[in-house]
Amino acid sequence: MNNLDYLVIISYIIGFLFLGRLFKENKDSNDYFLGGKSFGWFPLSLSTIATQLSAISFISAPAFVGLKEGGGMMWLTYEFAVPLAMLFLMVFLIPPMYKSGIVSVYAYLEKRFSASTRVLVSAVFQISRAFGTSVMIYTVALILTSVMDVPMWQTILIIGAVTLVYSYQGGMKAVVYGDAIQMVILFFGIIICLIAGIQNIGGWSEFVANVDRSRLDAVNFNSMGFEKGEEFGFWPMLIGGFFLYVSYYGTDQSQVQRLFSAKDLGTVKKTLLFNGLLRFPVTFIYCIMGLVIGTLALTQASFMDSIPADKPDLMIPIFIRDYLPHGVIGILMVAIFSAAMSSLSSAINSLSAASVEDFFNRKKDLPDEKYMKYSKYAALFWGIVCIGLAFFTGDIAKTVIEAINKVGSVFYGPILATFIAAIGIKRINTLGANIGLLCGVAINVYLWLFVPEVFWFWWNAIGAVVTLLVGLIISLAFSNSESKSIKSEFSKQWEFDIPKTIILIAFFIGIIVLSMNVENLF
Repeated sequence: MNNLDYLVIISYIIGFLFLGRLFKENKDSNDYFLGGKSFGWFPLSLSTIATQLSAISFISAPAFVGLKEGGGMMWLTYEFAVPLAMLFLMVFLIPPMYKSGIVSVYAYLEKRFSASTRVLVSAVFQISRAFGTSVMIYTVALILTSVMDVPMWQTILIIGAVTLVYSYQGGMKAVVYGDAIQMVILFFGIIICLIAGIQNIGGWSEFVANVDRSRLDAVNFNSMGFEKGEEFGFWPMLIGGFFLYVSYYGTDQSQVQRLFSAKDLGTVKKTLLFNGLLRFPVTFIYCIMGLVIGTLALTQASFMDSIPADKPDLMIPIFIRDYLPHGVIGILMVAIFSAAMSSLSSAINSLSAASVEDFFNRKKDLPDEKYMKYSKYAALFWGIVCIGLAFFTGDIAKTVIEAINKVGSVFYGPILATFIAAIGIKRINTLGANIGLLCGVAINVYLWLFVPEVFWFWWNAIGAVVTLLVGLIISLAFSNSESKSIKSEFSKQWEFDIPKTIILIAFFIGIIVLSMNVENLF
C-alpha cells in the first residue's frame, strides 16, 4: 500500500464520522432505535444484506470455495432456505410484532408470557452478540494487519472507534444509511476482484480450462447430516437452514430492529422479499470470485507460495495487495473495513436497544431525556465491550468462530419456537413456554457434547420441535398455570400476499435448479 491507498481509507473514515453528525438529532426511542420509522424498503434491504455479507463472508467464503480442502460451490446450499424463511416471516411472524409497536423484539414475549422470559432471552442475545462481534473484529483486524503496515491494535481501534462514534451519534439512521453505502462499496469490491482475477488468469476460457471440476459440485442429496463428516447435504441445509434463518431474521434483535424501523407493514414485506431475492445472487457472485482467484492461485506458484498453508483465508487480501493497482487497493481495503463496520454498527445499536428496553424501560416509564441518555450510554458501553473483547480473542479466533456458529444453533431453534408459541399456539402457557425453551436448549447441548454425528444445522430444527412439544405437554398437564390473556393482535395472523408468495417459491425452485447445474455453466 502507498499514500494513495491510505488517502482513500482516511477519506472513507472521515466520511463516516460526518455521517454520524448528520443524523445526530434524536429525540426519543422511536428516533434513535427505529429511525423515526421513516425508512423505505430499499435502504432497509441493503442494510440487512450488508450485515449478512460480512467481512468474514467476503474473505472466508471465497477461500472456502476456491482453495480450502474439501470446499467448493457447496457453499451455495447455505442460501437454499432463505426464500422460504422470508416467506414465513412475511406471512406469519413479523406482522403481529410490527403492529404491536415494540422496539425490542423480546418485549413481545412479555406481552404473551412473562417478564422472566423476556429478560432471559434478551440477556442471552446480548452476551452472545457481543462475543460474536468481538471475534469478527479480531478476525478482520488479523487479516488486514497481515497485508497492511498497521499494527493489530491500531486496526482494531480504527474499526471499533470509527464505528462507535457514528453509531453513538446517529442511531439507527446512521446504521441503516451507513450499511447501504457499505453494501454498495462491498459489492463493487467483489466485482473488481472477479474481473481482475479473470484478467490475471488470461481470460474466461483459461479459467474454465483450469478450474478444479471437483469444486463445482453444489448439491448433495445423499448426505443427511447424521453421520460424522456429513455436511452440506441438501436436506439438513434446507430444513435446518429454514429454522436458522427464520429465527435469525425474525427473533434476533440485530435484524428485527431494521424491520421495526420500516414506515409501514407493506415496506416490511418488500424488504423481506428483496432480501429473499438478492442474497443468493450476491453469494453466487462471490463464490465465482472465489473459484476464479483460487484457480489463479493453483496455476501461479508465486501466488500460492505467498498464501500461508494454515491460513487460506488470506487468499483474497493477498490477491488485493499483489494484483491490484494502488488506489484500487485502498478501495478494496475500504470494502473489508466496510463489511466489518456494518456488522459492528448493527451490533452496537441492537445491543443498546435490548439493554435499555428490556432492563431499564420495561415499564415504559423513562422520560425521553433520560431514555436518550441511557441509550447513548448503552451504545458506548457495548461498543467498548466489543472492542475490548477483540483484544482478548487471541489466536483461538478460528475455533471460536466455529463455536459461535454452533452456539447460535443451540439457541435459535428454541427461541424461534417460543415466538411461534406466543403468536400461534394459544394452548401453550407461560410455564410450558419456559420449560419448553429450557428443554429445547438442553437437547441441543446434549447433541453437541454427546452426539457429534448430528450436523449442527439440524440443531435449529430439533431444538424448535422439542421446545414446542414439551411446551404443549406441560401446558396441558398444568392448565391452571395461565398465561396472559391473548389479545386480538395474537389471533388470525396469517397474511398471505399471493404475488410475493409465488415469486419467492419460484425463486426457491430456481436457485436449486441453478445450483444442481453449476458444472454446466463452466
